[in-house]
Amino acid sequence: MAKKLPREIFKTVVSSTPLVSIDLVVRNDLGEILLGERLNRPAQGCWFVPGGRIVKNESLADAFLRLTEEELGVAVPVEQAEFIGPFEHFYSDSVFGAAESEGVSTHYVVLGYSIKLNLDVAALPNQQHGNYRWWPEESLLADPSVHKHSKWYLDANAD
Repeated sequence: MAKKLPREIFKTVVSSTPLVSIDLVVRNDLGEILLGERLNRPAQGCWFVPGGRIVKNESLADAFLRLTEEELGVAVPVEQAEFIGPFEHFYSDSVFGAAESEGVSTHYVVLGYSIKLNLDVAALPNQQHGNYRWWPEESLLADPSVHKHSKWYLDANAD
């Protein structure tokens, strides 16, 4: 079980260091990609791939199992995924609010993975995403409501 830091300690961490996370490019049998509409900052209101932070003393394999369970409702071993590569995401805001009000930006070092799963969007957990839908890749890349960081996993030239 991932240990949650007290709010003030986590705020110090976010304002002082990069966070390490895993993002998941989930494709179904039709080749469509799963995106959810983000409920929380950063990237609130944007369509984004599922994923989350790795916590201290959690191995990559354990983090992958936990995050797939939390984000997709099914624990998937990292060995069943394909590593896409490392990415950096910079946001002017954070889970603590807009940068203007809190002065805390967010920096992620993200390990991107691709997995193939056929999931019922109605059954997916909703802690981080309010809506889910399957997107054809071309539509995803063309839609301005899809966050640029999610597009990066598919097209290095995407804005």
